Amino acid sequence: MCATPVSPSPLPATAPLTLRWRGSEPYEVSFEAMRAFTDARTADTPDEIWLVEHPPVFTLGQAGDPAHLLAADSGIPLVKVDRGGQITYHGPGQVVAYLLLDLRRRKLMVREMVTRIEQAVIETLAAYNLAGERKAGAPGIYVAPGPDAGLHAGAKIAALGLKIRNGCSYHGVSLNVKMDLRPFLAINPCGYAGLETVDMATLGVAAGWDDVARTLAARLTANLDGSPAAVAQSQAGALTA
Repeated sequence: MCATPVSPSPLPATAPLTLRWRGSEPYEVSFEAMRAFTDARTADTPDEIWLVEHPPVFTLGQAGDPAHLLAADSGIPLVKVDRGGQITYHGPGQVVAYLLLDLRRRKLMVREMVTRIEQAVIETLAAYNLAGERKAGAPGIYVAPGPDAGLHAGAKIAALGLKIRNGCSYHGVSLNVKMDLRPFLAINPCGYAGLETVDMATLGVAAGWDDVARTLAARLTANLDGSPAAVAQSQAGALTA
């Protein structure tokens, strides 16, 4: 059963988000960079969204059960991390957005933040004529029933996991664009046995990674901030508007 639609409350005015494009980067590099950024924050540190694409990797949340890795001999590394949730897969063709926000400064509760992230993904999918939906008790976004869903209604297309430290968030959301989906068969995605995972390409969307990344960044910014993000240079280059 789907969760009741949620209308997020207006956000208070705050400093605009900074958008960083980090390109293709090993998961461990992003993970350590997020932790270092969060540890070094001050009350004046601007909030940031990082856009990343990872080489193949499984990540297991801090309370995750290793039994959800069904094929330990897949050749894909497993990294234990400090986010919530169970096991998931990151790989080429997936847009990962890391959300480094000061929730206290934004007067934003965690549940409200999750709702806004999910809404951003739903709006991103809608921009490509796909319908996404929430499921009660199962964070992330799933393919909604409809003519474009085909046999994939209920499949998971976006995963979400966060860590809150001293009132600040890191980790974030991943959206499957055009991937090799076979590694998902080696796990119980997010701890759910038999859960189908799908990507936008399988549902008929021809858009590339860059295009979807820009759309997701815009929708995250609108839902979390309400104003266009500043685009900052990163070591991997800049994402231009």
